[in-house]
Amino acid sequence: MDFQKKDNTSTVTIGEFNIGEPDNMVPIDPNDIPVLPTRNLVLFPGVTLPISLGRENSLTTARLANKRHMPIAILCQKNPDTEHPTVPSDFYEYGVTAEVLRVIDLPDDTHTAIVHARDRFEVVGPGNGFVMPEARIHAAIKIQKDSNPRSNDKEFPQIVRNIKDITLDILESTAGAPEDFIFNLRNSEDFANIINLVATQLPVKSENKIRLLRQHKLKERALMLLSELAVSRELAKIQHTIIERTQANISEQQRANFLQHQMDTIRQELNGGDLDDADKMLQRANEIGFTPAGRQVFDRELEKLRRLNPQSPDYSVQYTYLDTILSLPWNKIDPENKDFTLARETLDNDHFGLEKVKERILEQIAVLMNYPEGKAPILCLVGPPGVGKTSLGHSVAKAMGRKYQRVSLGGLHDEAEIRGHRRTYIGAMPGRIIDAVKRAGSSNPVILLDEIDKIGADFKGDPSAALLEVLDPEQNCHFHDNYVDIDYDLSKVLFIATANTLSTLAQPLLDRMEVIDLSGYILEEKVEIARRHLIPKLLKEHNLSPDALTIEPEAIAKIVESYTSESGVRQLEKALAKVIRKIILKKMSSEDVPSVIAEKDIVDFLGTPKFNRDRYEGNDFAGVVTGLAWTAVGGEILYIETSLSEGKGEKLMLTGNLGNVMKESAMIALEYVKSHADLFNIDLSLFDKYNIHIHVPEGAIPKDGPSAGITMVTSIVSALKQCKVKERIAMTGEITLRGKVLPVGGIKEKILAAKRAGITEIILSEDNRKDIDDIEARYRDGLSFHYVRTIPEVIEYALTAEPVSSPRKFK
Repeated sequence: MDFQKKDNTSTVTIGEFNIGEPDNMVPIDPNDIPVLPTRNLVLFPGVTLPISLGRENSLTTARLANKRHMPIAILCQKNPDTEHPTVPSDFYEYGVTAEVLRVIDLPDDTHTAIVHARDRFEVVGPGNGFVMPEARIHAAIKIQKDSNPRSNDKEFPQIVRNIKDITLDILESTAGAPEDFIFNLRNSEDFANIINLVATQLPVKSENKIRLLRQHKLKERALMLLSELAVSRELAKIQHTIIERTQANISEQQRANFLQHQMDTIRQELNGGDLDDADKMLQRANEIGFTPAGRQVFDRELEKLRRLNPQSPDYSVQYTYLDTILSLPWNKIDPENKDFTLARETLDNDHFGLEKVKERILEQIAVLMNYPEGKAPILCLVGPPGVGKTSLGHSVAKAMGRKYQRVSLGGLHDEAEIRGHRRTYIGAMPGRIIDAVKRAGSSNPVILLDEIDKIGADFKGDPSAALLEVLDPEQNCHFHDNYVDIDYDLSKVLFIATANTLSTLAQPLLDRMEVIDLSGYILEEKVEIARRHLIPKLLKEHNLSPDALTIEPEAIAKIVESYTSESGVRQLEKALAKVIRKIILKKMSSEDVPSVIAEKDIVDFLGTPKFNRDRYEGNDFAGVVTGLAWTAVGGEILYIETSLSEGKGEKLMLTGNLGNVMKESAMIALEYVKSHADLFNIDLSLFDKYNIHIHVPEGAIPKDGPSAGITMVTSIVSALKQCKVKERIAMTGEITLRGKVLPVGGIKEKILAAKRAGITEIILSEDNRKDIDDIEARYRDGLSFHYVRTIPEVIEYALTAEPVSSPRKFK
């Protein structure tokens, strides 16, 4: 018999607690005391012990008792399997009152209460629950005091010394005996404390301990305890003798052979002569093209599986790991499409437009068809939402005849999601890259790394750093996943990443990818995409035949112009879905539905238009100039407004939620106009008499960047001269204090935004001419471009000599 930890006790070490008279304790109400139930633990008076709080009600009772300095009753359950004991018959009739000294929250999300037992009691009935309503169990008790022997009793001290000696003898011959119990017992000289401490820790049945607790005479309790200890010591001796004899008769080799024979017999009985899990896995492994290092690891781990008991938790963990290794497509290469014409047709059928993007992808497909063993570069498709980045990745896989898997990286913060978790952790699993290869069932799939720009980093590591190995063709042939723990060859995988912006990508990661820009679609392209792809797809999703509905091109154009404002086609798809839902509703309501939806019908289905195609607001006001901006969702137009108010001209006021770079552009613009007032025929005294206020509408949206520089200069000059800006003209460009106009980015997106807004002329830097020449002619149709190098050229193109309709008169 060993003195082992009870079910309800914890391994928390008890430090020094100030256990004196409970001066600040709430007096015990014998008619109502909250109960803390225990399993297989009977506590005796004067003993301080940690108790594990496994039930929510026990945790609540302990916390409240500690907080309110309220005594509780410790009662042992008769049946430890009862999860929620409530009635008195569930407990033994004797227990102890106790004080909760502390409640400890452990790192593994468990809780322990340090309690100090006070007095014995007998349960006389259920409590009324008024003292602590939050507790589930209450009892009415009768306190019983221990009866000490007479002071001249010479037999009692000898009995206690025998109890102490026998207990220490048992503990010293027991492996894993609690050290704190031995220490406390050695140093205790209080007879009552020794008896109760040993009785609490005694490894006997709970009913035996209750008989000890029921005995109010300490001497009688000591005699009963001494009898129990004698039995325990004899059992410990017998057990020790059996172990020694067994070890002497059976050698280690005999023991191993015996156990192996027994396990084989058991497996045969369980499986009915069939192969066990290990043998089945060995057969699978013989059919797999492992690397030599991989096969060595597998054989070693398989032997570990054979030595484990199938009923143990470690067996399932080991089995899952081996099954993961066997499920990976080791050197399994799927045959690819060798017909380049078919690949081109597949891309053209799946995506309308995007000619330059498809050309670059076809170049890569051609190279891989010509030299399959070559290393494929990592492509990164960058563009606003809804332009077809994700679907393009799927089309590439279909064109090449490869398997396709998508890995979503948006919101990823944990490096282990890429590299996998080490198997020492509970619930460990491989990383997303290896998992995607496993799901593909091929070593040469196309894996789309979606939303790579949304990766974050925190205390768990930086996933983008882990991706460096994945996306480097020189390194990914030996990619090491922490879970698999075997190098895996990813060099045959074609990785395609997608992103809305490159600004959030780490530079080392960006250097490993070839960036392909996907800008927005023009009106004609959106109409064709809706006709070829979106409408057939939506009809199928709504269980309608392809000829059940026809939407005229003019109606689609109306939806694009009046109900969407985007570079892609997601809002367009939602609007078309709404039209189809309305049609189905009318059909189900037995209303007449036109088979052909014309432009005039769109308002009936979608309501009042949300946007005006021509958002240009005219040139009737001085100081209002149209600029062009780039955003993550495509290009936009913005207005720069300048107004003058009487004052001392000491302050430039900027509003509209502007960033630091944009504020600096405004200050540069004002300083340039001041220093060149004579060039623009502006009275220099106006700067001393009037304050200048520059505002960019839609103040809830943050705005930043240098590209509004020439727009701000034009706005300030127009406001000071009270002259009109040329009609339907927009501009973009950075400025310097010397008056130079510098190039900016996002030109294609800005041009598409200008066309959507009805702009016909655009002013931009001479250095942006190459960007315009690189854009297809259909995107430039209807636009005139003015290339400038200096600010005076901008003013010459942008401003007219005509005053506004109601010019302001300056003093």
